[in-house]
Amino acid sequence: MLFPDLGLNPKINKALDENAYKNPTIIQNKVIPLVLQNKDIMAKAQTGSGKTASFVLPILQLFLDKEEDKEYKAKAKISTLVLSPTRELALQISKAFIDFSIHFVNKPKIVSIIGGESLTQQLLDIQKGCDIVVATTGRLLDILDKKQINLSSVKFFVLDEADKMLDLGFEVELEELLKALPKNRQNLLFSATYPQKMLNIASKITTDSIEVFIEDETQTVQTINQRAIAVNKENRSALLRNLIQNHSWEQILVFMANKRSCDNIAFKFRKYGFVAESFHGNLLQDERNETLEDFKDKKIKILFATDIAARGLHIDDISCVINFDLPRATADYVHRIGRTGRAGKSGDAISFVGLEDFEHFALIEKRCEIKLEKEQIEGFELVGMPTKKEKGKEPIKGKRKSKKDKLREQSLQD
Repeated sequence: MLFPDLGLNPKINKALDENAYKNPTIIQNKVIPLVLQNKDIMAKAQTGSGKTASFVLPILQLFLDKEEDKEYKAKAKISTLVLSPTRELALQISKAFIDFSIHFVNKPKIVSIIGGESLTQQLLDIQKGCDIVVATTGRLLDILDKKQINLSSVKFFVLDEADKMLDLGFEVELEELLKALPKNRQNLLFSATYPQKMLNIASKITTDSIEVFIEDETQTVQTINQRAIAVNKENRSALLRNLIQNHSWEQILVFMANKRSCDNIAFKFRKYGFVAESFHGNLLQDERNETLEDFKDKKIKILFATDIAARGLHIDDISCVINFDLPRATADYVHRIGRTGRAGKSGDAISFVGLEDFEHFALIEKRCEIKLEKEQIEGFELVGMPTKKEKGKEPIKGKRKSKKDKLREQSLQD
């Protein structure tokens, strides 16, 4: 099936062709017709599945259907609200709306509401009138508290990467936001996983949704050339340098545990003569945007990043993803390695497994239904025996930080 077969306007199809979108992905084939039929959607699909276009395209189609409605154009009220867990993903979603509506006579007015950029300018953009708002939850709630935005006309509510929002502790904020939305709206939920807590939130958003579960996220994992290399932690940097020098990878995305590690190793690799940069939440928004654009334009060979980069980055030519530090959650493993092997291209995903990582990596393998041989690279052989995690003492009630507090602290560090 081709995009014109999905009932999209020729203006949208022309933009798709110009952006090298040829054939719809599985999720696009399933979701686009349902959105056009005004159905609520609860979709399970991992990063790299093409889910952004699966909601952007039909929303633009429905906008285009009303383009000649003078009353609709004159109101310039917010008809679409898209929530994203990260600033980068929000900006990329906004760009998708812009790119695919480029040939519209009356283009939708799109505003990104994100932290790290001028709040005053964002408020001005809202007051001028807009059709589509793409936002991160924190900044949007700040504006709602100031009573500077009216969401009573929202017809489409999109929650993208919903599981990541819950990971970051946004459950309470989401519930507050729902109170500001009209009850009569179309809801589109996208998540890589649907744990019980996510299902609980989904039940508050919609009670009449069609489930679109792409089977399954592990299939995408299995299409990537995955490797696991056993190495002592103190030898990982030297091993990484060796691997890069002995492979013809054009661009490499390396995941680190925290922002300090990103900065330190990027500095070290620049001293080695590599074009390398760090990418994490502590950078100014302008710095993050510039770094991301330079990486997309292949001005940067190695990008050292925290998990903030794992969600929604649309870069087709990443040759290799390396888990310098293993992710905490299996879902993050899937998101990380899903940055390579995109657009029909092959890709490598390599995980460094230290003595203390064997049990954790075994859990990732089990949940992803994979089994990788732990390679030993000459000159970097693993020394010592894998350690087992010992059970700690029973926690003392009231003395330990809650999971939500820990996640919030971690998100600030990342």
